[in-house]
Amino acid sequence: MFIPLAYISVIMIWSTTPLAIKWSGENGSFLFGVSGRMALGALLTLLIIALRRIEFPWHTTARRCYLIVSLSLYGSMMSTYWAAQFIPSGLISVLFGISPIITSILTVMLSRERHFSLNRWIGMLLGVIGLVLIFNTELSLNKESIKGLLAILFAVFLHSLSAVLIKQTNTVLSPLVMTAGGLLMASLFYGITWLCLGETIPHSLSWRAILAVIYLGLFGSVIGFILYYSLLKQIEATKVALITLITPIMALLLGQSLNNEIIHPTMWIGTSIVISGLALYQWGERIRKYTHFH
Repeated sequence: MFIPLAYISVIMIWSTTPLAIKWSGENGSFLFGVSGRMALGALLTLLIIALRRIEFPWHTTARRCYLIVSLSLYGSMMSTYWAAQFIPSGLISVLFGISPIITSILTVMLSRERHFSLNRWIGMLLGVIGLVLIFNTELSLNKESIKGLLAILFAVFLHSLSAVLIKQTNTVLSPLVMTAGGLLMASLFYGITWLCLGETIPHSLSWRAILAVIYLGLFGSVIGFILYYSLLKQIEATKVALITLITPIMALLLGQSLNNEIIHPTMWIGTSIVISGLALYQWGERIRKYTHFH
């Protein structure tokens, strides 16, 4: 019973995260929303570590690992929250859906160990075609959105780079400790950014914005992470990867129904092409072998 419940929970958390990011910036700066989320997440993970009496190392290798994790939690999330001001929340999930492709490309570039098969080249091509269609459609609706779209692509790059660098460190740290260290370091960077930009706490915050920050800190940064890594330990990675095909569709539908976001029909076509490319990229070899066998 745990695995189906955890699977559905991760899908729901990842699907609602983009909309919560959008709402957390209401009536205040985007920096308040992301800083509040990371600070709350750091406190919660450190509290769990303290209660469970888990060792929290701070040696050179551990600090380097935390810094790499913060590349995603600070650099990628900062770009994502800034971009949410200019584009529909659902597009955040769609663009982050291509992160497996970007991660593989960076892995090849940095390690020079793997080469792409034909299905992966075709999958990447479909992804690019879908993204071009999404960009053209969004720009025809809102000229300002180019800033948000480019910022999200930069966020995806940083997120993927962080994942590749973490894999290369071969760390023995547990996912919980890595997250806590990354959140702690990212919170420090957000604090420095807050001071450098002269930010102040917004005078008026809607309950929706406050609840969104709490939701992201509790579920987006802690519970979702724990469930995700629990799934990776108990079921095949390919089954977990199916989540990245489901969440963009749900995120678009949620943004359209709960936030009155305009999703042009052409954007649905672009999203379908991106998801098809991702599916071919992830499982093209299995599909080819299966059809050849039968």
